[in-house]
Amino acid sequence: MITLQRAVDLIAAGEAQARRQGLALAFAVVDDGGHLVALHRMDGAPWIAPEIALGKAWTAAAYRAPSAAQGEKMRELHAFSASISAATHGRFTPQIGGLPITDGDAVIGAIGASGGTGQQDEDVVRAALSA
Repeated sequence: MITLQRAVDLIAAGEAQARRQGLALAFAVVDDGGHLVALHRMDGAPWIAPEIALGKAWTAAAYRAPSAAQGEKMRELHAFSASISAATHGRFTPQIGGLPITDGDAVIGAIGASGGTGQQDEDVVRAALSA
C-alpha cells in the first residue's frame, strides 16, 4: 500500500525536479483504488492543475498503466472516452503525465502531474519515481 510518507516523498522529489526545469506543477498521489493520498500545488502552477494531476493519477491507477496509454486508445473513440469520463465523475483523464507506483510487480498507487506540457509532466513524474 502507498503510505502518506511515500506520497509526500514522491511529491518532494517531483517538486525538486520541476524546480530544476523551471516548472510550476501540481502533483497528486493516489492509492491502488484511485483514492487521494496527497495533493500539492507549487506556487505559480495553474489553478486547474491539481484537478488534472488527480485525474491523470486516477487513470494510471485504474488501468495499472501510464495515463498516456489510455489517450492512445481513446484517440479515435471520442464518444466512448466522454462516456467513461462521465461514468467516473470526470476522473478519467487519458492524457500524458500519470504513472503507476509499483512495489515489485504490484501497482500500489499512481502519481500524476500537471502544469507543464504533457511530456514535461510525465518526465518529472518519471524522475520522482526514480529518485
